[in-house]
Amino acid sequence: MRVVEPVVELARGLATTLRMIFGEKPVTVQYPEEKRPVRPRFRGRHVLKRYDNGLEKCIGCALCAAACPADAIFVEASENTDEARYSPGDRYASTYEINMLRCIFCGFCEDACPTEAIVLGDNYELSFTSRREAIYPKEMLIEPVPPGGQPTPQKTPPGVFTRSVPEMKDSQD
Repeated sequence: MRVVEPVVELARGLATTLRMIFGEKPVTVQYPEEKRPVRPRFRGRHVLKRYDNGLEKCIGCALCAAACPADAIFVEASENTDEARYSPGDRYASTYEINMLRCIFCGFCEDACPTEAIVLGDNYELSFTSRREAIYPKEMLIEPVPPGGQPTPQKTPPGVFTRSVPEMKDSQD
């Protein structure tokens, strides 16, 4: 009895190994060439969004920096003019930096933003070799100008943009 039981357990383990080798297809993803899709609620690298006309959604309010528990975000605001308009309203973020070494990807910045300018995207390829490379400036974070839009700064007629935050509409459920 003492000799039979270990042999049976060894055979069961070997059967499991053989079933995995020959019975199931491998789950290996060939990473650099083939990227694995992420879940819908995945929080990856930050992205600063734009409106369809090319204006930046960020108005430089720094609520994202205030909400960040890791103190990873730095925002410096400047005044918009009609000759050089970056975002609707009075201000825009002239400096926007995220220290990715400090960021804990909690999503509080995304929740605090009144214009939905900062979004945690689906990019999980974050690599840097020095501390300076880990600080992502606005130029790395902002998305490209959409088709049909104009790059910032834009020259706009006076009085066109009077609100920083777009008017919200009631939801139609």
